[in-house]
Amino acid sequence: MSTLLELNNLTLGYDLHPAVHHLSMQIQQGDLMAVIGPNGAGKSTLLKALVGQISPLSGEIVRHSITKEQTAYLPQLSQVDRTFPITVHEMVSLGAWSKTGPFGRLRSKDRRKVQNAIVQLGLEGFEQRLIGSLSGGQMQRVLFARLVVQEAELILLDEPFTGIDSRTSADLLALIHAWHRRGKTVVAVLHDFEQVRQHFPRCLLLSRQAIAVGDTETVMTPPNLQRARKLNEAFDEHADFCAHH
Repeated sequence: MSTLLELNNLTLGYDLHPAVHHLSMQIQQGDLMAVIGPNGAGKSTLLKALVGQISPLSGEIVRHSITKEQTAYLPQLSQVDRTFPITVHEMVSLGAWSKTGPFGRLRSKDRRKVQNAIVQLGLEGFEQRLIGSLSGGQMQRVLFARLVVQEAELILLDEPFTGIDSRTSADLLALIHAWHRRGKTVVAVLHDFEQVRQHFPRCLLLSRQAIAVGDTETVMTPPNLQRARKLNEAFDEHADFCAHH
């Protein structure tokens, strides 16, 4: 497998207060990787950096064979503004922006992709519903349909199963495995450890810094999980930008 992203001594944060310290690792093409750790451990911050929403405080993210345009990002469902008056069909169509631009018209090929994604995610008949009228599970299906249309090679998911029903979770997991079989790379922030063990062969355990990264069974050991909890509890939220020793 080839390396997609290389993280070299990466430190991330806001207003010079680090949230992730000196992280060095690689993400390989075809990885199916979970990012786990305590609340506030820097997991969402890491995804935002990988998609290019925030810049490193220090260190670097090297893109070897992936561009920002080939990267898709799904934020936490609670961060999606569902008051905006947009229909399911319009929301899913946003996945084609990279080809049409925000005000471009969908080509017939793209319209077929949008409709196929809607059907694939079990949303047929919902096309003209406003997203504000959907349940959490239905909304997450819409967002995954948008990812299908986007056809990205690297897919970043922030807590994709939080607050949705078990049937939707199972359907979305099946889609993630289908992406993986096609050679796409998926990195997901998750909280359900059993779900991680069953479905994600690689894992990063993060607690402001990398506790362990590698095969899930070797990462998710009781000593590693305990160390992650202790480090997170001891972290000084107001510490200044740190130098690497």
